[in-house]
Amino acid sequence: MHASLRIRRRLAGLVPGVALVLLTAVQSARADCFDNAAAYQSVNPNVLRAIAWYESKGDPTAVHRNSNGSIDVGELQINSIHFPELEAYGVSPSSLRDQCVNIYVAAWQLKQKMVKYGNTWAAIGSYHSETPRYRDQYATAIQRILKSWGLMPSG
Repeated sequence: MHASLRIRRRLAGLVPGVALVLLTAVQSARADCFDNAAAYQSVNPNVLRAIAWYESKGDPTAVHRNSNGSIDVGELQINSIHFPELEAYGVSPSSLRDQCVNIYVAAWQLKQKMVKYGNTWAAIGSYHSETPRYRDQYATAIQRILKSWGLMPSG
């Protein structure tokens, strides 16, 4: 059975909002997952793209083993610390290798940070870490990427 079909079947009984987000992610291979996920979660698609570039240079097959024993999976490097919560919604670690699933999960995680911190650089930095020093470094790195793409004033 194709992975997308298995995921769709698992999502059928989930909380409607979460199920819809993830179901939409796996249904349309041609759709731009960044734009669709961002629109669904009301986050900036260019911020998601910049996070993907920073995390993996846009490589949907990226896997990184961290010194603390955790792993980061996919284009937006979803950390294994989130696996238990994601599995409760029917999203397995292996499904994060699907580019659209990975992007939708990242958009959902970024939205959670925005709910907590507002539409701020602190929210974007907290995608990586809530420790202020690491949060601020990450937010600055994302700003640099957006500036280099001409999506922010460079001043």
